[in-house]
Amino acid sequence: MTRGHTAPGSATADVVVCGSGVAGLAAACALGRLGLDVTLLEKKKRQPPVAKGEILQPGSLDTLQEWGVLPALEARGAVRLKRLVARQADGAELLAMDFGTLRCAWPWMLSHDHTTILECLAESLGASVRWRRGVLVRDVLTDAHGRVVGVRAADGAHGYDIRARLVVAADGMSSRLRRLAGMTADPVAYGHKLLTLELSGTAARADEASAYLTERGLVLVYPLPDGRTRVYVQVKADELRKADHTRLQRWCDELLAAVPALDPLAVLVKDSLDRRQLLPVWRYRAPSLVRPGIVLVGEAAHGVHPLAAQGMNTAIGDARALAARLATVHVREEATLDDAMRAYEAERMSRIRDIHFMSHDAARLMTGTSPGVRMLNRHLLVRTAKSARLRYLTTYNVSGVGMRPLGAVDRLVQLGVLPARGRLPRPGPAPE
Repeated sequence: MTRGHTAPGSATADVVVCGSGVAGLAAACALGRLGLDVTLLEKKKRQPPVAKGEILQPGSLDTLQEWGVLPALEARGAVRLKRLVARQADGAELLAMDFGTLRCAWPWMLSHDHTTILECLAESLGASVRWRRGVLVRDVLTDAHGRVVGVRAADGAHGYDIRARLVVAADGMSSRLRRLAGMTADPVAYGHKLLTLELSGTAARADEASAYLTERGLVLVYPLPDGRTRVYVQVKADELRKADHTRLQRWCDELLAAVPALDPLAVLVKDSLDRRQLLPVWRYRAPSLVRPGIVLVGEAAHGVHPLAAQGMNTAIGDARALAARLATVHVREEATLDDAMRAYEAERMSRIRDIHFMSHDAARLMTGTSPGVRMLNRHLLVRTAKSARLRYLTTYNVSGVGMRPLGAVDRLVQLGVLPARGRLPRPGPAPE
């Protein structure tokens, strides 16, 4: 950390947001809408294409509508996914989460390319947001009491300070800002990775995301705009290391044999192998989100398995909740700003914890590979599908509209220890 000082070429802002992924752009958009002077910094000069963060949940769409992002996404062909369905390897349905059963304005998920989602968020930035690309944040500035009061940045060989009332760390899982501020997170790797393929052809089920429970683990399929299909395949950490063409083709044949539901896509899957990406999978929660003068959002604060499509949506929720707290205070008054940050942390830590547990439960249900585990997981999915209450709560929790964790009785019903009794009242939408 560097003690704050006024350096030649220094600048000031109400808020400095570091990182322009979904979390950073969402934070800059939300805070800019409050009329705050926001500086958004990004070390990359261009956003590389990456196969992640492509599904927006119903609970995020009202926020994106308010920001003007949703109409832009739909104008660019975003695909509406009305259901998330767990299936057997042959395609037989185990559990369907039908978003049409929810009482919300947008009862569907949206899928689009990660870069397009970022572009639409960027277009929604207000006039009070200044975006600087190719800028590396080297350090945080602190005052005599240890409060973060800005950042030290470098644009090539040119270094300068930006002093701010609040620094927002949105710089991802390996967050430099988090480390510089003396904050921690301990990512835990899952025992598998996800191989991702983009097929230049339409999925058999055009309005749903299908998660297949297979002997090799999770296979996830959903449509993208322009007649494309995304496929994620669970692989062992070193399964495709140094794989040549022959080995890849053999691996693909084994995949198709293990997942008969992929037969309509077999040719497209084989044609896409040379464009594959391999993604590590992590889960973590930072033990704290704030310290005086700095706040963590998005993957700087938390990470979950991508199966339940919660990471990007939780980041948007972070930005919305942060802006709601700051809307009630004057950011130049340290005492009220600190009160707002503590309230934000208490609110979001509870929500992040619930999302973390829900996402991990979903991952365990779909990624187990031993015969006994797969048999138990299939039983749990079938029992959930047979209970109107469990089916609704599962859909509600995944949607991001609200969160009602399953209770002890729900778990006993899920296991089959207790019978599924009549319909219980549905929970209404819960605030973030």
